[in-house]
Amino acid sequence: MLDLLKSLADPCRLRLVAVLLAGEYTVQELTRIMGMGQSRISRHLKILAEAGVLSVKRQGTWSYYRVGDENVFFTAIRPAFERELEKLPQRNRDLAELGKVLEERRQKSLLFFDRHARQWDTLSRTLLPVPGYHDRLLSLIPADATVVEIGVGTGAFLPQLASHSSRVIGVDHSPAMLEEARRRIAADGVPGVELRLGEMTHLPLEDGGADCAVANMVLHHAADPLKVLVEMVRVTRAGGSVVLADLARHEREWVREQLADQWLGFEEEELVGWMETAGLEKVRMEHMGAEGREGVLLVRGIKSGRPKRKSSKSKGD
Repeated sequence: MLDLLKSLADPCRLRLVAVLLAGEYTVQELTRIMGMGQSRISRHLKILAEAGVLSVKRQGTWSYYRVGDENVFFTAIRPAFERELEKLPQRNRDLAELGKVLEERRQKSLLFFDRHARQWDTLSRTLLPVPGYHDRLLSLIPADATVVEIGVGTGAFLPQLASHSSRVIGVDHSPAMLEEARRRIAADGVPGVELRLGEMTHLPLEDGGADCAVANMVLHHAADPLKVLVEMVRVTRAGGSVVLADLARHEREWVREQLADQWLGFEEEELVGWMETAGLEKVRMEHMGAEGREGVLLVRGIKSGRPKRKSSKSKGD
């Protein structure tokens, strides 16, 4: 308890914790958000990590910091602590800078996909091959249901999804990708598909508007994966399902530049934890692998039919 209180007894470290309660950020991003030098930020992060307030996720040469749960006392006081952090004098300024970092992540992804829409299928298939998983993914999605696919890209999964579902709504933030998807479904004569332009964190769909929300190889491109999952849960009806297919953790750092990946895949427990935090129950995970190919994680969770208890603020806010 003494170590924890000492680690928090500094205005800069309080600001850091407040920022990291909203997501995961690198040291470089935190220096920009906080307006401080890297050595100073690194020292504060080290103190908070040693006290168990923060945890570090290493992805290649990058390290992402986030609020952890190793310190039992901090976990106990966290709800009241979060409320007080909103009163920090520089809170609005930090939130504005945090927003700029997330927008930069988003813009980088948007520019990449707009530029490479025509070549995307070839790029992704040849640069980072994965085992065949579409049939297994489809089996996790309820039949004859209203399904929203997040990040449809060029629409590679839409024909299978449309043949399986009564209605499909496809969402993507890249106009160029949506145009490729339109060409595909027109050429294949795929009925029952509606394409919409929208962000993963602000889906153009009403609350509970879908029986199932699907993200197929999308989450590793997201600036804030947890926020995407929270939004997917929002648009899913009570008792409906959220289904993911994404890369298992790997060390191919070049994908950041060549495929616009934000994350080098995910750990199984990480995805399960996020889905439960987002409000999903009965989360089930399956790991598919094949020699010479990157592993694929298939995950499904069910949205609770019970109303969620109110909290001071969600992690995705």
